[in-house]
Formats: sequence, C-alpha cells, structure tokens
Amino acid sequence: MIEQFTPPPRRGPETRWVLRPDRALTGVQMFGLFAALAVAMGVVAIYSYTQGNAFAPAFAVLHTVLIGVLLRLAWRAGDRYEVVEISGHRVQVSRSRDPEPAFTAHPGWVRLDVEDFRGDARVLLASAGRRVEVGAFLVAAERRRLAQQLREGLMTAAASGRHGSETTGVNP
Repeated sequence: MIEQFTPPPRRGPETRWVLRPDRALTGVQMFGLFAALAVAMGVVAIYSYTQGNAFAPAFAVLHTVLIGVLLRLAWRAGDRYEVVEISGHRVQVSRSRDPEPAFTAHPGWVRLDVEDFRGDARVLLASAGRRVEVGAFLVAAERRRLAQQLREGLMTAAASGRHGSETTGVNP
C-alpha cells in the first residue's frame, strides 16, 4: 500500500510516501481465523480421543499454540513500513526497524533505477555509489506506480532546487 502526503504549498515542495505491505485480514479477522482453526482442531481431537487416540488432545493443544505463534509472527511482519521523503534539498529513505535513515542525498544527485529482477521490477534510489531498494514488499503493479511517483517527485524537487539556487545565488 502506498500512502502519499503532500504538505501545503507554503512549506515548499516536499512529498512523503509511506509504504506498507498489504494485509489481507484485519486484526479481528485474524483472531477469527485463529479461533476457527482452534475449534476445528479441538473437535477433531475430541473425536479422535473418543475413538481411542489418547494423545490427540495433547497434540491439538501443541498445534494450536504453534499456529497461534505463527499467525502472530505473520501479523507482526505486516507492521513494517518504509518512508520516502523528497524535498528541494533532501531525499531520505527510512525504515521502521532502523533508527537511522537507510539513504540520504540531495535530489539533484539521486538517480532512480527500475531494474528487472526475475521478471519483477525493483525500484532503486542511487547516489554517490550508494543504492537502496524501496518498496520491496509491494506487489509489482504498486512498485511500478511508486517508480512513476518517485520520478515525478525527483523531477519536481530538482526543478525547485534549481529555481531556488537561481533566486538566492546558492548552488545546491
């Protein structure tokens, strides 16, 4: 999922994209899935116990705990995000799990690359020998759309940087 935020014009040409992986289920739906699986495992375990399988309830409990832990891990994996900020003086990529920005550069020096990797597009920002991939967890169509939005944002930022340097006499 791509969320784009543009501040009011008086603050300058700054745009921010927040990239998050798509989630197929809400928290309530995920809990409902877990409850349905737990009930189904319990019913099968009780039936197996009545048929003479004394170990079925113990394995059902272990299996339920394992499924709960794995569903929780899958849910937590969806909490990650990336923030791409482009302004007239800076391009910055931050990730949810890193306290420091993964990438920072002046927009005039940033190159946007879209590479084909095993039939999928990879969106890369590069500057001064450093490259960082953005939106790796997005689906292919969203990555293409992100590449187009970033290209437009970089062109706008580079143009505002040139116009700002012409009026102030400062080179970016």
